Amino acid sequence: MIRPIMTKKFFLRQPSDAADGADVAIARDLEDTLEAHRATCVGMAANMIGERKRIIAVVDEDGSILVMMNPELVGWWNPYRAEEGCLSLPGTQETERFERILVSYQDTLMRECQAEFSGRVAQAIQHEIDHCNGVLI
Repeated sequence: MIRPIMTKKFFLRQPSDAADGADVAIARDLEDTLEAHRATCVGMAANMIGERKRIIAVVDEDGSILVMMNPELVGWWNPYRAEEGCLSLPGTQETERFERILVSYQDTLMRECQAEFSGRVAQAIQHEIDHCNGVLI
């Protein structure tokens, strides 16, 4: 189900709670909402659809949507400055990102995963993990 985009900063600044198997419906709604906004958005966190759960979805290198439950950065290399926008907030802001990252997460079946990402996908994942932590750019 496509959900409305949350724009209330007070809500977006609250850290999200851990996700579990009961939150798969939220993950599916997040995926549907990202798909609906694909022309202007490459990633979303669950709080952007009004759910304070550690779930993110990003468009990966092959154009499919990757959903991560409880993503955590466990490695990062090559910092750089980036200009980013957000569907939940107007304008753009400068922020620090890493060119290459290693992420630990669960898939929607709650299986443990770990993967390395670089470039645009790594930047989107970092932005969405910030959302999970209540960090706005």
